[in-house]
Amino acid sequence: MIDKDRIKLPFQFDVEKLQNEVEGLEHVEWTEHFVRQNYNGDWSVIPLTAQEGRNHPILMASAIPNGGKFIPTPYLALCPYISSVLDSFLCEKASVRLMKLSPGSEIKRHQDYDLDETEVRIHLPVFTNEKVNFLVNDVPVKMNEGECWYLKLSDPHQVENKGDSARIHLVLDLVLNDWLKRYLEN
Repeated sequence: MIDKDRIKLPFQFDVEKLQNEVEGLEHVEWTEHFVRQNYNGDWSVIPLTAQEGRNHPILMASAIPNGGKFIPTPYLALCPYISSVLDSFLCEKASVRLMKLSPGSEIKRHQDYDLDETEVRIHLPVFTNEKVNFLVNDVPVKMNEGECWYLKLSDPHQVENKGDSARIHLVLDLVLNDWLKRYLEN
């Protein structure tokens, strides 16, 4: 079990390349997050992996527990740098998506009970601003663009974007293995 509720991982990714790829997806429609009761405003997703057989954008953006293998979506093929970022994680990938929280929007305090035993969630900020407030256990987590963070989201957490620009994170659900545990259990 991971003791800390946040760990800045020793990875730094190229912000310009990440931002250029996300901006290159301007023709892709963001899908509204399906758990509507957990937020106010606009919280949306572009799924980069999905469970095999889930081809509609809404279905690609959600996952069924033990619902099968995750495979790349057509959107990931448009993102060679993000694909190389994913390859740098030497573990099985589950759900991988871009998540956007628009200005003036909030993700309400909640817990993701399905995390932190066999899968963990990693956040990699692509676009952020000084007025994004991400709290885990009521303590702010200051994440900068290009950084890589483990957050223990089975604990209470919430996010507000009081800025004038969207906050977009690359969010990876990763299956715990020995390689990943080295970074999380020290």
